Amino acid sequence: MKKEVIIANQPSWVLGNETVTVYVAKSGGHMAPVVFDRKSSEPVRPYFINPWHAENLSFVNAVEAPLRGDFFCMPFGEDSPFSDEGHPLHGETASAVWQFDAESHEDGISTLQISLETQIRPGKVEKIIGIKENQTVIYMQDRIYQFVGEMTMGHHATLSGEHRWQISTSPLLIGMTYPDNGAPYADGAYSALQPGQTFDDLTQVPTKWKNPKTTDCSVFPAREGFVDIVQVFYNPQKTPAWTAAVDAENQFLWFSLKDPRILPSMVMWMENHGRHGSPWNGRNCCIGLEDVCAYLGEGKGIQAVEQLMAENGLPTRHTLAAEKPFDVNYIEGVTRIPAGFNQVQDISFGNGEITFTSDSGQQVKLSVDFDFLYSGKLD
Repeated sequence: MKKEVIIANQPSWVLGNETVTVYVAKSGGHMAPVVFDRKSSEPVRPYFINPWHAENLSFVNAVEAPLRGDFFCMPFGEDSPFSDEGHPLHGETASAVWQFDAESHEDGISTLQISLETQIRPGKVEKIIGIKENQTVIYMQDRIYQFVGEMTMGHHATLSGEHRWQISTSPLLIGMTYPDNGAPYADGAYSALQPGQTFDDLTQVPTKWKNPKTTDCSVFPAREGFVDIVQVFYNPQKTPAWTAAVDAENQFLWFSLKDPRILPSMVMWMENHGRHGSPWNGRNCCIGLEDVCAYLGEGKGIQAVEQLMAENGLPTRHTLAAEKPFDVNYIEGVTRIPAGFNQVQDISFGNGEITFTSDSGQQVKLSVDFDFLYSGKLD
């Protein structure tokens, strides 16, 4: 049995090599902190950890106790559309206790394997987290066994609001605001965006006000005192879809890569001191860049809306079969950037490497085995 450590009040497993250290909480399999370029004079720690982790609180939603970094959600979002099953917020995968299975270190590749046997919809999820020598990249696979029927799912990558992020994505097919985000919510959350709107540019998202009519959701923190959620669907493409968040001041960027057939959209959760119920209490600042197959945070979604979306090529769920495992392969990572490198304009894919190009025209190359997204194998 692998030794556990307590990190930010959560029993966790540690996976590390010369360049990256990854902590994975037993509760919900939440991945944070992660320390990239860990032996440098200024290691990079991009992920969010909730500010109430040391407090003795009770939680309406169990996922709020460990809330940090990245975790796998199934279903993604609220449980009400699954009322016949009664899933907790973001599913058992995000809050139940995972079990340690194995750890390996071979040929420059280190892996941690954990698993969870779900009870509400019986099945099993195996999670493998891998890192490679001389790379600041994390490779993740969530393999789903024995589940039957439709299911939403996604990765809930959450970055710290202590950084100032410039955010960009693969070309968008469409973006949409939450259908009903009137303020205040029952838990005292306030929103700035006009509900039920579509957009095609993250820099021009409709607000509730006449002035300004739009706001820039490509930068964060922004709109202090508000919490807002939008969803963007990627244009279909043969290469991986991507999200990038640049911290120009500290000269690094964070990125995620995914197969758009598996995770065709991204939900942005922009939390800037806008939620006042417990445990939030107006003190939380983070941004979720959450790659999903889902409809916003609506669990299985609103049937009529989902049907219309499906007819327009916007998938919001997968159909799982007991006889065939379903793999969600995912990549996250960090790279240093030079002074003057700003928002990522594009990512191009070469032979075992990717190239980030900024709006300013500068380029940065990084070794990434992005074929993992399709093969599930790390060589």
